[in-house]
Amino acid sequence: MTFNELNIIEPILKALQTEGYTQPTPIQEQAIPVLLEGKDLLGCAQTGTGKTAAFAIPILQLLQANSRHEQGPKAIKALILTPTRELAIQIGESFAAYGKNLKLKHLVIYGGVSQLAQTTALSKGVDILIATPGRLLDLMNQKFIHLHKIQMFVLDEADRMLDMGFVNDVKKVISKLPAKRHSLFFSATMPPAIQQLADSILTNPVKVEVTPVSSTAEKINQSVYMVDKGSKRALLNHILEDKSIETALVFSRTKHGADRISRELNKVKIKAEAIHGDKSQNARQRALTNFKSKEIRVLVATDIAARGIDIDDLTHVINFDLPYEAETYVHRIGRTGRAGANGIALSFCDAEEMTYLKDIVKLIGKAIPTIEDHPFPLTVQRMLEVQDQQTQKKNDNRQKRGFSHNKNKGATQHSKKKQHRKGDQKAK
Repeated sequence: MTFNELNIIEPILKALQTEGYTQPTPIQEQAIPVLLEGKDLLGCAQTGTGKTAAFAIPILQLLQANSRHEQGPKAIKALILTPTRELAIQIGESFAAYGKNLKLKHLVIYGGVSQLAQTTALSKGVDILIATPGRLLDLMNQKFIHLHKIQMFVLDEADRMLDMGFVNDVKKVISKLPAKRHSLFFSATMPPAIQQLADSILTNPVKVEVTPVSSTAEKINQSVYMVDKGSKRALLNHILEDKSIETALVFSRTKHGADRISRELNKVKIKAEAIHGDKSQNARQRALTNFKSKEIRVLVATDIAARGIDIDDLTHVINFDLPYEAETYVHRIGRTGRAGANGIALSFCDAEEMTYLKDIVKLIGKAIPTIEDHPFPLTVQRMLEVQDQQTQKKNDNRQKRGFSHNKNKGATQHSKKKQHRKGDQKAK
């Protein structure tokens, strides 16, 4: 199938051709006709499947059709709510690309920057608003944003919203939307809490599920290195000696760790920058721009960047630290192998992270091959150290439980003795 067969209007088709798009991805092929019919949609798709275009194209087409009858200043007619600044910016870029031959206006708003430019743009009229929850609610409270004329609402990356603690903010936003609206709900995973949220937003939705829940793209070649925690940086340097790795996105569990990895790479003449929540928005955007233009070779990120970074031809994702949550692994490695391309995902696993690795393997439903031929293998000594630590922790927990049990037992015996004494006194 081609985009020409999806009843897309000529101005958008021309824009897609300029972008080099000819064939829709599976989620685009299934979602676009449903949305053009005005039906609610529940989309479950792993990251990198092209879901932004799946909702952006029909939103642009439907709003363009309605704009002919619009009079007076523009009011916000479509709201896309997304968890991170990076993802909001990427979605905004997509709307700009697909809608460049239309007269519709879109705006991206997010926190961490001055609101002046955003409020100025809002005052001039906006058709499509892409927003993160915090800044959206802030500007709503200041009366800069009114949602009473929303026709289309998209909740994107719903499971990430839940993970980041935005669920109450999402509910506040939804309470301000018109009851009659066209709603779209996208999530990479569909646990019960997400399903409940979807049920509260959607009306008789069509469900589009293009891949198994929590699966990883088949074209991503995954492997794991068993390595001592203290040797991870040396192993990373060793891997990056391979000049065929033009760019690599490296994931660290902590902000401090991301900064440290970046510094160490620059010391060995590997250009790198870190991106995380403590960085200013300008610094984050500069790092992303430098990475996309290949001015730097390595971008070191925390999980705030696991979604929303859309980088063409990114071949390597490296998990310096395995994530606590197995689902996060799926999102991380989904930064490569996008839109059907091949990708490589490498993970470092210390003895302490074995449990996380087991959870990941269980979630994705397949084993991850281990690369044993490298200079920094996991040592027996390290394995024994971790085993001793785990054993000591179990013993400490047992002792605490035992102390608590004895304490309660002693308290009970003391209470019984007290009751006996009272009984004796009464008898006397």
